[in-house]
Amino acid sequence: MNDAYARLQARFTRIATLGEASAVLGWDSATMMPAGGGAARGDQLAVLAGLSHEMLTAPAMADDLDAAQPPADPWHEANLGLMRHAHRRATAVPADLVEAQSRANAACEQVWRGARANADFAAVRPQLTEVVKLVREQAAALSPALNLSPYDALMDGYQRGIGAQDVAPIFADYAKFLHEALPRAEEMQARRGDAIPPEGPFPPAATEALCRRLSRAAGLEDAHSRLDRSTHPFCGGTPTDVRITTRYYEHDFAPSVMGVLHETGHALYERGLPQSFARQPVGEAAGMAAHESQSLIVEMQACRSDAYLGWLGGQLLQTYGGAADRYAPENLGRLTRHIARGFIRVDADEMTYPAHVILRFQLEQALIAGDLAVADLPGAWNDGLQALLGITPPDDAKGVLQDIHWYDGAIGYFPSYTLGAMAAAQLMAAARKAAPGLDAALAQGDLSVLVGWLRTNVHAKGSLLGFNDLLLAATGKPLDPTDFLAHIQARYLTA
Repeated sequence: MNDAYARLQARFTRIATLGEASAVLGWDSATMMPAGGGAARGDQLAVLAGLSHEMLTAPAMADDLDAAQPPADPWHEANLGLMRHAHRRATAVPADLVEAQSRANAACEQVWRGARANADFAAVRPQLTEVVKLVREQAAALSPALNLSPYDALMDGYQRGIGAQDVAPIFADYAKFLHEALPRAEEMQARRGDAIPPEGPFPPAATEALCRRLSRAAGLEDAHSRLDRSTHPFCGGTPTDVRITTRYYEHDFAPSVMGVLHETGHALYERGLPQSFARQPVGEAAGMAAHESQSLIVEMQACRSDAYLGWLGGQLLQTYGGAADRYAPENLGRLTRHIARGFIRVDADEMTYPAHVILRFQLEQALIAGDLAVADLPGAWNDGLQALLGITPPDDAKGVLQDIHWYDGAIGYFPSYTLGAMAAAQLMAAARKAAPGLDAALAQGDLSVLVGWLRTNVHAKGSLLGFNDLLLAATGKPLDPTDFLAHIQARYLTA
């Protein structure tokens, strides 16, 4: 290792540390910060983003990237490649645009909170128009530097190596499958009968305590994590200080419980990243599709399985009391795996969830291409959901206002959700083959067999491998949607 590479490692450690500070400030703005702090918080995040950008684009950084000679080791070679990629992205975007985006995103997010509560898209339209304008400028700047289309350049920021041309046929095939399979699944579900709803109410304090126990039982340590409340559930913080959030409902425990298990999957991934490369690009998660695979393998694949539900029922009965038969595995299965054509993405079942992602994928491509104006988003949203699921939202809170992503400038992210779901099914199939005792462990509420396999095959790999190469190493093949289809058919289309 020469001096140039050593200097690069030191610089990227500092950049990562600034990113960690931004992550904790972002968590605070969503959970603890009073409304009056929004403007100052926007300035704080903008300054940190600007400092990171300055460090990435400094002339000395370019000189060291040219001169760097890492150890002859795949990890360090990959690390240098990721450093060069980060530098290429950063130098393509002017510093004033980086800070302008940070401020616009923070301002728009704050207005969005009130707009969503009041189902008032017009209230946030000016701020979202500015955010989209700046994202389009960012995409236009990145496109030639990365030799990608503008939208693919945005996708690259969330999951490298996957572009719209890869995603579009997968999504088109699933939309066709859903059009035919969803009515059959609904018919079979109707024949089986609805779940008997457990007796409420479900006090938020009791649900929160249960969620803490479930997250801890899944392997997330109290010493390195927090569970808090926010408008939109998320996982943030840092690998040694992971922050997960959810929201609670007096009338229903399931969204909170399953939401926390989902975010726990994200948190376990962060906790399992290679410590020897902490704060280095190669030590980070392999992208957001990879990240979503880890949340969904915990929530959807493991914790909605018959085996885990048998154990979870006892925990629910202990927490809420009431009739024991309401928490029997068969009834819980009907409750937590219920097919419904709903308006809200985060509450959607795993069969219809991809339709929500396909809608957003289509709309954000049109936004970036300039084919769709922000003012026309609500109508386009409603028309798109009607075409995919046959339903129209009653208001914009249940439509275009429901997600934080666009209002925070995150355009190009949504495809990662469904790619992650497909990867989760593929990884689970491989884990079951490698660890035949996995389901027996889940029946005891024990995720250690699954998490142990993931630690070795996914978490500990960091960003050493790209998304498809990571799946190839873990499962013997790159992304293969047939595993997800097989999972959907087995769970929802088998008598």
